[in-house]
Order: sequence, then C-alpha cells, then structure tokens
Amino acid sequence: MDHALAVSVIKAFIAEYAALPPAHGEVEMETTLDDERGHYALLMQGWDGQRRLHGMIIHVDVRGDKVYVQHDGTREAIANRLMEAGIPAKNIVIAFHHPETRKETPFALA
Repeated sequence: MDHALAVSVIKAFIAEYAALPPAHGEVEMETTLDDERGHYALLMQGWDGQRRLHGMIIHVDVRGDKVYVQHDGTREAIANRLMEAGIPAKNIVIAFHHPETRKETPFALA
C-alpha cells in the first residue's frame, strides 16, 4: 500500500466534508490530522436551537499497511474513494463492522 497516497486521500476527503455548510444549527467542524500516530478525524459540535450537537463524522486510522475506517458518517464511503485512488481493498479494514461481518466483504479482516 502507498502510505502517502492513503494519507493524502484521507486528508482531502476530510477537508472536503469539513468545508460543507451545516444542514442546520450553529455547528463547527473540527479536524484531527495526526500524522505521527496515524489518526485522522472530523467531528462536529455546536447547537441546533436548544439541542446540543456533538459527534464524529469521519474517523480513520492508518496502521502499517492497513487503513482502518473506524467510523464513516458520510454519504460517499471513504473506502470507495481510497479504492478509486488505487488503495487495494485488501489494505482497507471496515473496522465499524464486526469481524465476522468483514469476512463477507472484499475488504481486509484486520
């Protein structure tokens, strides 16, 4: 797997979603781009009237030769974007699926 390519795709994907205007409420997007530890995330926080909004939108870790998609709350799956960029499915772990479920997909088990 091309580590630099994977990180580049992940960062671009996060930046793309961070730039989208919120559907409602006063929401801020926060990115975490930790190259040293291989953690990449986008979360939102804010208010919609009296209701507190806080949650993860994207969380991806890069460990060794694998990309672990920990959470993907987007309409376009980040795994698809990674594969379109040339990252093989065997190097992508859909970590938010139970390991037994992963056996039924073309993606890596772990």
